[in-house]
Amino acid sequence: MTSTASSMDLRQGQAPHDRRPSWQQRLRRFGYVPAKDAPTGDVRDRLVPPYAEPSPRLWRALGVPPVLAERITRWSGWGGPLLVTLLAGVLRFWNLGSPRAVIFDETYYAKDAWALVHRGFEVSWDKYGKGANDLVLQQHGSLAVPTDPAYVVHPPVGKYVIGLGELVFGFDPFGWRFMTALLGTLSVLMLCRIGRRIFRSTFLGCLAGALMAVDGLHFVMSRTSLLDGVLMFFVVAAFGCLVVDRDRAREALAAALPVGEDGRVRPNAQVADAFRFGWRPWRWTAGVMLGLAVGTKWNGLYVLAAFCVMTVLWDVGTRKVAGASRPYVAALKYDTGLAFVATVPVALVVYVASWTGWILSPTDGTGGYYRDWAATDGKGGLWSFLPDWLRSLWHYEHEVYKFHVHLDQPHTYQSNPWSWIVLGRPVSYFYESPSPGADGCPADAGQKCAREVLAIGTPLLWWAACFAIGYVLWRWAFRRDWRAGAIACGIAAGYLPWFLYQERTIFLFYAVVFLPFLCLAVAMMIGAIVGPPGSSDTRRVVGATAAGVLVLLIAWNFIYFWPLYTGQAIPIDSWRSRMWLDTWV
Repeated sequence: MTSTASSMDLRQGQAPHDRRPSWQQRLRRFGYVPAKDAPTGDVRDRLVPPYAEPSPRLWRALGVPPVLAERITRWSGWGGPLLVTLLAGVLRFWNLGSPRAVIFDETYYAKDAWALVHRGFEVSWDKYGKGANDLVLQQHGSLAVPTDPAYVVHPPVGKYVIGLGELVFGFDPFGWRFMTALLGTLSVLMLCRIGRRIFRSTFLGCLAGALMAVDGLHFVMSRTSLLDGVLMFFVVAAFGCLVVDRDRAREALAAALPVGEDGRVRPNAQVADAFRFGWRPWRWTAGVMLGLAVGTKWNGLYVLAAFCVMTVLWDVGTRKVAGASRPYVAALKYDTGLAFVATVPVALVVYVASWTGWILSPTDGTGGYYRDWAATDGKGGLWSFLPDWLRSLWHYEHEVYKFHVHLDQPHTYQSNPWSWIVLGRPVSYFYESPSPGADGCPADAGQKCAREVLAIGTPLLWWAACFAIGYVLWRWAFRRDWRAGAIACGIAAGYLPWFLYQERTIFLFYAVVFLPFLCLAVAMMIGAIVGPPGSSDTRRVVGATAAGVLVLLIAWNFIYFWPLYTGQAIPIDSWRSRMWLDTWV
């Protein structure tokens, strides 16, 4: 019976990797690669992959001499991102003071920022009545700053950033938009460099930055003094720091692994299980950036938590590639504690430090809102041994929390997060209907024009991002691609928490926080469309053509919506032609 069974065993003679459970065989159809089938080679190249370089055939086709080609390649790592950033900067700073008005929530943040940089805390402008904004525009910085404290529901970092521009350029639209335009421009540079580092491709990195440079939501938020653009900058900065930290850690571990007689670096469990990464300044810098993010808006807390988990998993992956026998145990023993200290406590210290102006304000009722709470309503109690400023600050934060979780007042432009990714309900920051011959409306228009600043992403980019999200999730789940996982983490950290507050009054422009990761996802998808290395010429030509058409359509779409991003007066029929969905009106 035994011999019969053996003769019927169809697995005889098969390689071990063909004896997988059926679930693995089924997953292979979707691109799943088991660990035992993962590419083998020099572990150094897996820990620190080399950057892609343009093919010599490309340079020959363009008639570029080899010496010049080598020089271009060497300088393109910074030259390409800087050119993309220059384009983004020109677009964002062009006519930055227009519209010359206090638009949307600038009515809060521009004035709060001015008060913060002069008094250290926000004040109430009610003494000037409903005409406060007009007085600000008329008198610039000569308008006396009130003294009565105001109850505000966002931390001060973003307003300090806006106020820095006001200090330098004045209390007017250009002044209070300068820093958001600057940070928006710098975020494009950072995304180019981040994309280059994770994709190991200057082209794909610059493509990700260029996509964000021509996104309408990022453009509008860079030209408006709201907090979300500042938050986005710090989130991207923290992500970039963690990506650099990942590379530095892998380089250090690769250097510690033994080199064989053939010159190749091989896995070593003894080294990988006990290696200590030591001082990791980029991780500490990320902690500072995350503290500034939380100090701008509280939803930075979700990003902080997600990035902490992500960076620990990166450490596990690093040790696993290096041959660790128990990578999770090693990471828990040597990495997790330091990762926590470098992020959470550092972020907390930065957050508390951002309230210094409020903390140092008077406690006799003329200082910041609730600054005197511990000395008045909060006297006594279990926590009276703590400093008054700390108890007052904690009370303030508790009241702000109650405000946020119970904010359900209807608003014309509020939207459900389900609709954000398809741009279901954009927010109109500014709208006027100038008559023919006035405020840029053509004299021969025949009827009134429309002049609007609409906070909406470039539609074709966002709709392409819907497919890109599916692609990166597939790459992460079935190809175990860490780049896709990192991008998915950034999107999830900025997007998914809002589904917990679907009854809250929330807006589409909150999505600018995870927009950079959407651009990375689209760039990654376009790279796949172009084709992997080693593809045939026909495959590359077809892929490059399709990718080029998509990029050009996105750029055209941005140009087409340009009047709605900049508040230019256009005939009402032209405005209607750009209202592609009824919910955009």
